[in-house]
Amino acid sequence: MNAEMVLTMGRDALVMLLMVSMPVLLVVLAVGLVVSIFQAITQINEQTLAFVPKLVAAVAVFAIAGPWMLGTLVDYIRRTIESIPQMVL
Repeated sequence: MNAEMVLTMGRDALVMLLMVSMPVLLVVLAVGLVVSIFQAITQINEQTLAFVPKLVAAVAVFAIAGPWMLGTLVDYIRRTIESIPQMVL
């Protein structure tokens, strides 16, 4: 195993992390922005009003994109485990 393989594995892991987390982060960010604008317009400063919609949105995204996320992670882990013999040599 050389430095190039280590850097490639690290880069692939970071890309996988970003790809899997992006749907949840984008939806929660959008919902937070909408709720913040709503709070600014109506001047309601209730903390649960900001938290509950984000939580519901995150659960909905996990319900919709969860199988894809799990499949992507399983494929990545399978490829990583299968590449162990090549790394040892």
